[in-house]
Order: sequence, then C-alpha cells, then structure tokens
Amino acid sequence: MAKQKKQVLGRGISALLKDPESGIKMTEGGSLMALIAPALIEVNPFQPRTSFDEGALEELAQSIKQLGIIQPITVRRLENGVFQLVSGERRLRAALRAELKEIPAYIREANDQESLEMALVENIQRQELDPIEIALSYQRLIDEIQLTQENLSKRVGKERSTITNYLRLLKLHPQVQDALKNKSISMGHGRTIMSLERASDQLSLLGEVLSKGLSVRATENRARVLLGASARPSSAQKPLAKGLSKKAEAAIAQLKELSGKEVSADLRSDGSGMLKFPFDSEKDLLKLKKALIGE
Repeated sequence: MAKQKKQVLGRGISALLKDPESGIKMTEGGSLMALIAPALIEVNPFQPRTSFDEGALEELAQSIKQLGIIQPITVRRLENGVFQLVSGERRLRAALRAELKEIPAYIREANDQESLEMALVENIQRQELDPIEIALSYQRLIDEIQLTQENLSKRVGKERSTITNYLRLLKLHPQVQDALKNKSISMGHGRTIMSLERASDQLSLLGEVLSKGLSVRATENRARVLLGASARPSSAQKPLAKGLSKKAEAAIAQLKELSGKEVSADLRSDGSGMLKFPFDSEKDLLKLKKALIGE
C-alpha cells in the first residue's frame, strides 16, 4: 500500500492530471489547473530575478526527470492559446532541460498590472532572490502599481522599516550593488556602506571588506572612521544633539526611516527650526512626498 502511494507522488502532479476524469482540474481556491506544453508558455517580463544558477537548474532538471513536477507553475492565459508565466521560471527552465512535453500549471485570470503584482509579490517571498532583486521588486511595486510603503508592507507581510532598508540599497554605488548581488558581501555590509554618502568612500570601504574579509562589526568601525574624516558637521547638526529633547531626536530618527533620507535640522536659539530633506530629482522628490504622506 505504501509502495503504491510513493509511485503516485513520484510521478508528480502531472500523474493526477492525466486521470481520464480530470484533464483540467478546478482547485479549492477556484483556479484552473492543467497540463500545458512548455513551448506555449512565454517567460514573464516582470520576473524580478535576473540570473539563474546553472548548476542548481541542472540538479532541478534531474530531479524533475525522476519525480516530475511536484509544485505547479502559475500562468495566465493570453490570446491564440498562448500562456504567460506568472511564477515558477526555475521550474519551467528545468522542465525544458528535462525535455518534458507537458508541465502542470495553475491558470490565473489577470491583466498586465495584476500579473506584475502577482509575479513580484510571489517572487519576493522566495529566499533565492538577492537583496538588490528584492529592492528592485519593491521599487517596481511602488512605481508601477502605485503602492505606498505602508500598503506595500501589508501586501508582502514585511515591516515598513524592512522595506525602507531594502529600498535604500538602490542608492549604493553600482559596484557595491553588484557585490550584494553576487553575495560577495552581506546585507549588513551593504547597510553599513550605505551610511557613506561619497561614492569614493563607498568604493574604498567595499575594497577593504573584500580584500581583508571584514566582518560587519569591523566594517561599521571603519565606516565611522571614514565618516569622521570626510564629514563636516554643519551648524544644523551640532545643536541637534545638544538642543533637542529625546522625543524630538526620536521624531527625526523616524523621519529618516520613513523617507530613507539623511534628514538634517537647523535649530535656532528660540527653539524653532527647519527640517531639510535632500533629493536627487523631481521624481525623487515625488517619491519622498509619497513616503511621508502616502499620496
């Protein structure tokens, strides 16, 4: 009895769909499930992942040859009997390597915007994405789906501060971003390097991390040294530490977190002052507005 059950599972979900009574199945969630020829499936232009490990793909292809597809991919129906992938590109690529004639798939009804959102949100949940791919996915959801950071945090189940930290990685020098993508440095290293505004300082610290194998703690110490050497505290920064209450300092810190910017404050002797938010372009200014007031 146990042996028979193992054989059914070993053939993957395609074995269930080949049942004469179930050429196309309706799942409990209401989605259609069917066997589709891989040649009829277009890749998803909204796929956040930009690179695939060849060795891992080959291993998955061999597994699929032995066990079949255990988890169906998700597609949406286009015109002329063609489908577009929503999620599961690794499985699709591996199935093509395994020369499968059919692959099990959930069929979802979705327009371009819904497909983009499904692809990005589903892929963000996967552990294989590097920090920059995740950050770019968050940014696309904000730009193209018009989500605020607050709505985005609810949609993907992440704290708003987590999303802010990822988005700030996109301000790193491209070489530092590449180091994050190829896992030469960790997210902790990236956040520390991000504290340096000058590109030359970021590259200098990146070079030390790579050549000396610095830990995140050691990188933080080096960043403080570089900040001390290059930063020239303005008159706004000096009274900020001395003249503001702990509640006011906490408010400034919260504004920094919400905006992803280095907020500064001019404090006058009478207790009044002025907040300053830097931005790089008009588009950046509009993003800052959205981050702060959600409009």
